[in-house]
Amino acid sequence: MITVPDATFDIAVIGAGMAGASIASALSSTHRVLLLEREDQPSYHATGRSAAVFTAIYGNETVRALSRASRDFLTTPPDGFADHALASPLGNMLVARADQLGRLEAFFERPDIAPLTTWMDAAATRRLCPLLAEPYVAASVYEPGALAIDVDALQQGYLRAFRRNGGTLATQSGLEGLDHQDGRWTLRSAAGVFTSAIVVNAAGAWADRVAAMAGSRAGYVQPFRRTAVLVDPPADMEIARWPFVMDIDEDFYFKPDAGALLLSPADETACEPCDAQPDEWDIAVAVDRICTATTLQARRVRHSWAGLRTFTRDRLPIAGPDCDLPGFYWLAGQGGYGIQTAPALAQLLAARIRDEACPEALRAEGISYADTSLKRFRLQPAA
Repeated sequence: MITVPDATFDIAVIGAGMAGASIASALSSTHRVLLLEREDQPSYHATGRSAAVFTAIYGNETVRALSRASRDFLTTPPDGFADHALASPLGNMLVARADQLGRLEAFFERPDIAPLTTWMDAAATRRLCPLLAEPYVAASVYEPGALAIDVDALQQGYLRAFRRNGGTLATQSGLEGLDHQDGRWTLRSAAGVFTSAIVVNAAGAWADRVAAMAGSRAGYVQPFRRTAVLVDPPADMEIARWPFVMDIDEDFYFKPDAGALLLSPADETACEPCDAQPDEWDIAVAVDRICTATTLQARRVRHSWAGLRTFTRDRLPIAGPDCDLPGFYWLAGQGGYGIQTAPALAQLLAARIRDEACPEALRAEGISYADTSLKRFRLQPAA
């Protein structure tokens, strides 16, 4: 925990994961910003447990647009943002069995998918990833432009820019109270009491709890646990150039990871906000599903972990003002897309808070403020 000499800020951002760090960095160029983090360090939860892949064909149409709008930042960040590249070539392959071919074909034919991908038959698919079992794979859709993201470099770049702009980061500063009076918010935390005109709720899995503390409606976001394991690759295979491989129904995925194979059953288990831990059943499912689809013989698990992916019910993030609370903004519900969409979402919300038009680069991808507005839930029937 740090001592904060000044308790008065223009904006307070709650949560120093990728969402909080990116929006705090964007706003710190024009405002005095406080970034509050409940843990000892940023990125302890979802950000630090990401599969770290950029793919412009993942998620729904709006998420894909946000990803496309983020690509330039990830491949060509501002001067001085990072000491080395934020992203490197990886490739992304969606595979299908014979009984899944209809779904793969429908996916491939979408107008924003086809230009970015190549259809590959079974033989071509296995040449690119020879681990896949010959009887299992009927075809794949391959995205050559997918990237591996250095999540830590991206996160640290945002935090460095934030500090250079005079921003204040307070760790070990869990929020204990949040009240609005006379046009300002009072934030009571383990690091002290602060005031700000604007609060940004970037608390990830805890976003609903922060909103309820502020007096907003809850129930907009739900955390889900996802499991990952590392296993040894086959000794006779060179895996470094293999792509990220995912089943078209998202029943599993795997990718090379620093000489090992990262496997996941792509599980989604609803849970309360917590320090997520892997479940033995989910670990077994991950190994079983991938061994069924491949020739892998996983004799031991090197390491396993779990992280929380927090979704809204329509699988779109919230980036905008609260419907009921003045000066209270959300940046939450990014699900499994939070790393790769962080640049675009930070740009979008920063412009919204500054009362500017939606940035041209985002509008060029068909993105508007309405896409991520909390108001959409007032127009949708309850789940």
